[in-house]
Amino acid sequence: MAQRAPITQRTILIVEDEVLFRLELADLFEASGYRVVEAGDADEAIAILDDDPSISIVLTDIQMPGAMDGLRLAHHVRDRFPPVSLVIASGALRPSASELPERSLYLAKPFNPFKLLRQLNEAA
Repeated sequence: MAQRAPITQRTILIVEDEVLFRLELADLFEASGYRVVEAGDADEAIAILDDDPSISIVLTDIQMPGAMDGLRLAHHVRDRFPPVSLVIASGALRPSASELPERSLYLAKPFNPFKLLRQLNEAA
């Protein structure tokens, strides 16, 4: 018998400029029942957020090309879309707690994507 998708499917926006890592995360979340939307930079992410009110989680890398890094994107999301859950990741930078938006989760790369998935499901 086929596994049924959850009645209320959560949507995650993955903002990551490293394409292979973004695809790996997208596959994991899709296999776990999430609807996945992808962006390669902050400008693309903001355009997606403006057009798609179903997004409930944003997972963003800090370092990426463009006018806005992931930390600034996270603050922008917190200001404009307060209910959205935020996960901020980086392999090079470790922001202090005061630099992170309220109600956000920071993960150092490399992180265990299965552990992240478990944390998000527990928070739902």
